[in-house]
Parts: sequence; structure tokens; C-alpha cells
Amino acid sequence: MSFPKIWFLRHGQTEWNAVRRIQGQSESLLSEQGRWHAAEQAKIMAPILAKHGPRCVASPLLRARDTARIALGEYPFATDARLMEIHAGDWQGLYYDDVLARWPDQVNDQMTALELFAHAPGGEGLDAFHARIRAVLDELTEPTVIVAHGLWGQVARAILRGLDGDAMRRLDNLQGVVYALENGQETVLRAPD
Repeated sequence: MSFPKIWFLRHGQTEWNAVRRIQGQSESLLSEQGRWHAAEQAKIMAPILAKHGPRCVASPLLRARDTARIALGEYPFATDARLMEIHAGDWQGLYYDDVLARWPDQVNDQMTALELFAHAPGGEGLDAFHARIRAVLDELTEPTVIVAHGLWGQVARAILRGLDGDAMRRLDNLQGVVYALENGQETVLRAPD
């Protein structure tokens, strides 16, 4: 299946990102660094919005909406609950190091964030998360800007690029950039110096 062009923005750093605390679908405010990330994205997005006039949609979680408000300026955007991050179940609100220490039989420090979140007791799990993201992508019919979360973007970018599970787990989750995805290819756009 082919998809329209997508510009993906991960939200800026949050207070919880800065201290390695698991957010999942819990709320955490953008840090000062996170607001700077979104401002960098705004420099990238201004000419794209002016030239292409794409549809824009964001996760309803505060960190994504705040990023969208900064990165998109006055440009309108809708929200879609399916863009929320993977639900990390009982581990939401805990620190990564505490999870590693308390559940050594389930997780280890070699696991990616995606693998760790997918193993969370009471969480969404990778299959349901993947299906939720795929449903969003399958509905897209026009060039679209998506402002969401790191793991959401990691899975979406893998789907859009036709990558397998191992390659998906190795994808980066940069903040302050825009991932442009078209025809199975990805370009990382950065603000000019």
C-alpha cells in the first residue's frame, strides 16, 4: 500500500524525559529544552506549511499539543486519540532504573524503549499499538503533518518505510527535527543554523 507524504514531529523533551521517567499516556510538561525543540521544528515547518498546506493532526496529550502549538504557529491542527503514546501499564510514572531493578525477569538494560514499554504489565502491548498506528496510516489520503510521540513515530516510520521488527526497534527518536516520509523513504529535516 502507498501512503501520502507525511511529516512526523516527535514532541519536545518533557520534564519526565529529562529524568528518565516512563510517561506512556501519563502527562508531563515540556521542559525548557523541549520548548526549544519545538521552536526548532517551527523553523522547519513554516515553509512546508506555506508551500503545501497539509492537514495537521496531533496527539491529545499535552506535550504533543504544546509542541504542535509552537511548531505549527497559528496553523490549525486537529487531535486524534489514536496518536497517543503506547500505554505503559503499571510502569507509567516509574523511573527506568526502578523498572530495571524491580523486574529483572521481564526487562534488561539491553532492551530498547519500545521493547521495554511493550513488556509493561497492564500495558497496551506491541501488537495492539502497531494495529492502532496502522489504522491511522491506512486512513490517510492527503499530505499530513503528525505531531505525536517517540515510540508512536518509531512504529509509524517503520510501517511507512516497510521495515521489519528488528529494524523498527533500532530506529532513532530524535527531538527538534522533522521526519519527512514519502515513497518508502525518510529524510530527517533540521533547522538551518
